Amino acid sequence: MGQKVLFFGDVGIDDTIALLFAYFSKEIEVIGIVACYGNVSKKQTTRNVRYLLKEIGRTDIPVMGGAEKPMTGEVPTYYPNVHGPEGLGPITPPPNEAEPLENFFDVISLIEEYGEDLVIVNVGRMTSLATLFLLYPDTMKMIKCFYIMGGAFNVPGNVTPSAEANFYADPVAANIVMKYARNVFLFPLNVTQQAIVTPGMVNYIEAKSKPPFLKPLLDYYYEEFYKKMVPDIEGSPVHDALTLMSVEKNSICTFYRTPVAVEITGEARGLSIGDFRKSFEQEKFDNRPTHRVAIEMNYFRFYKLFMETMTGDTF
Repeated sequence: MGQKVLFFGDVGIDDTIALLFAYFSKEIEVIGIVACYGNVSKKQTTRNVRYLLKEIGRTDIPVMGGAEKPMTGEVPTYYPNVHGPEGLGPITPPPNEAEPLENFFDVISLIEEYGEDLVIVNVGRMTSLATLFLLYPDTMKMIKCFYIMGGAFNVPGNVTPSAEANFYADPVAANIVMKYARNVFLFPLNVTQQAIVTPGMVNYIEAKSKPPFLKPLLDYYYEEFYKKMVPDIEGSPVHDALTLMSVEKNSICTFYRTPVAVEITGEARGLSIGDFRKSFEQEKFDNRPTHRVAIEMNYFRFYKLFMETMTGDTF
């Protein structure tokens, strides 16, 4: 079996593409999913996850309910203009009568079971992950490493001129994770937006393997959002998929080591702060740990791994 992964997400389009990649990968085994607010509400995320797992025949994967709102106490803002009203583009999951999930602390049992063999992948808001660091600091030291999608370094954000959505939506939680997590691989917007899946790639995958959801989701993502927002873009960036794919092949990206802090309030709320000078004094970063921040992506390696995994062909 592959690398054990505990997945935290606010399952919209690119989260679903990431989970589909994991489903086809022989090197990644998702052992649990934490459904959080973000692209859509926690309730809708839970519905989407259950629908996805049913469609791919993996209802054996435990699903845990994560956070419903950020540590700032604000009412969450959702993004139906990006991911569609239900979070899955043109797809409307059937009604699910199951009780809302209030089993978040089942996560601890999974961490204790898999211990240092476990990788946490967080591709949504960091509220749930930050909660674990506050309540179970010693248990969290058991985790092998963390792969996190968030931030934007030295480039414009996608929510404000300075902030990426995951950092902006709960900067308090993001700051906690950046301060207390160890062995972090961080995938900011400036790299993940290069992980583009073109319509031609989508059509080839559809013809070869017909994975559930992939074509309608990525066609919607491209035509209804990205093409309108960035007219010259050639396809859809799969931010979350790149983060999960890197668990299997870390060499897709080049990393730079730096402590990371997140601005909490004001006009620069959610701003990602790293030190990209040739030298830095770590004590000026509040003695924060040094993280591996992705600064470049090798598109050929991304393309090869994505296409080979989704089709079974050799590229």
